[in-house]
Amino acid sequence: QVQLVESGGGLVQAGGSLRLSCAASGFTLSSYFMAWFRQAPGMEREFVAGITWSDDTAKYEDSVKGRFTISRDNANNMVYLQMNRLKPDDTAVYYCARHFSALDSYLYRLPDKYNYWGQGTQVTVSS
Repeated sequence: QVQLVESGGGLVQAGGSLRLSCAASGFTLSSYFMAWFRQAPGMEREFVAGITWSDDTAKYEDSVKGRFTISRDNANNMVYLQMNRLKPDDTAVYYCARHFSALDSYLYRLPDKYNYWGQGTQVTVSS
């Protein structure tokens, strides 16, 4: 069955870095658009970054552009989110997600276009 397992979260000071990892299994990673979302307390889940299945084109939410980098390793079924120059506003639970449709990225910013999610990993940035 499809599984997504995140790791790498933690507590970091503002300006620091973290690298999140998402281990994927049960499907062919190279056929799917993959994304990272985050959800802060009392807030809706929001798109952070996504990456295409083929040419590794990356998409980012405006507030993380230039600070976060999404990447994938299809051979090892991994998706990563490198987060640099972290800010307190980045504090949230971060989720890895798989788009519902293979070889498609239709409305990729919307959470309801993803049908598989990891359990989430907490990222806390102190000021």
